[in-house]
Amino acid sequence: MNIRVPVAAARSGSSITTRRLSKTFNGTTVLQPTDLEIPPGQILVLLGPSGCGKTTLLRLIAGLEQPDGPDMIRFDGEDVSGVPIEKRNVGMVFQSYALFPNMTVAENVAYGLKIRKIDRAQREAETCRLLALVGLEEYADRRISAISGGQRQRTALARALAIKPRVLLLDEPLAALDAVLRERLRVEISLLLREFGITAVYVTHDQAEAMAIGDRIAVMQKGRITQIDVPREIYHRPANDFVADFVGTMNRIAGRVENGVLNIQGEETMARLNVGGPDRATTLCFRPEAARLASGGGAISARVAAATFFGATQRLVADVSPECRLQLDLPSNLSFTPGQILAFDVDPDAILEFRAEA
Repeated sequence: MNIRVPVAAARSGSSITTRRLSKTFNGTTVLQPTDLEIPPGQILVLLGPSGCGKTTLLRLIAGLEQPDGPDMIRFDGEDVSGVPIEKRNVGMVFQSYALFPNMTVAENVAYGLKIRKIDRAQREAETCRLLALVGLEEYADRRISAISGGQRQRTALARALAIKPRVLLLDEPLAALDAVLRERLRVEISLLLREFGITAVYVTHDQAEAMAIGDRIAVMQKGRITQIDVPREIYHRPANDFVADFVGTMNRIAGRVENGVLNIQGEETMARLNVGGPDRATTLCFRPEAARLASGGGAISARVAAATFFGATQRLVADVSPECRLQLDLPSNLSFTPGQILAFDVDPDAILEFRAEA
């Protein structure tokens, strides 16, 4: 059942600003001083591996942790750095759902409204509206134990939205679901957040989830934001080695450029690519989909090691040399066998260069 959101449901969220926001535990700084500007209604995804600081940053914004200093977090220009979570008017959605098992679906959604002493008629009307938006009307009277994981996550989302939060914070909300359900729900959550126009901060380590949901993505490493941009730029123009490797698959060919040609172990393997520039040791990087078959004396020769069929495309694992194994995405209507030699080149606009360190 799909989430259904009428355009009339849209509303604006609050802006979020952080200035030199940091967090230290027992003398160890787990979040380095961080500046953020999140405009009203934007969905920012915090993406990174475990231990990078993304959940700490989310918890600081929520008020579940206190920052190292005052005036580090503002909602709509208001300093909330020392304000506890119950007074920040934020909605939270967790991986574990955090639902009340002794309540029905409707009672869970209505809980925040009841705590705020909203009268019964208004509370019931708002609960019915939200259950309709997330496609759970027919499950209103069911206990939490009687619904699926995806339905529980929708219930948690509806409960968070019921209180009309200034900001919605989601901490890996789909991580506990199976792959098929996770893919469907990330589309539905993305649609719902955009229709509501609510400001949201979404934590995940799943790059596909980040690309599907975020208006912008902040890639984090070792307590810092190493790049923040729209998904397209994060993918096609990674700022450094870490982002290049963490977001998507990145091929690397290392060698030395001489007279504008990259040489690997003394062989000219990119003679048809406009590498250009001064002689230098370097690494050229490209995504698997940037590869294209070349006829005759192609720019790069490689031996097929394996091929995996994905429907519209297939991914080849191919060896340029014993030290250089690449992944190439090519049309699935072509046939390749292990041991076959193929020739390919790379779209020059898709090549990134990371200079070798001296």
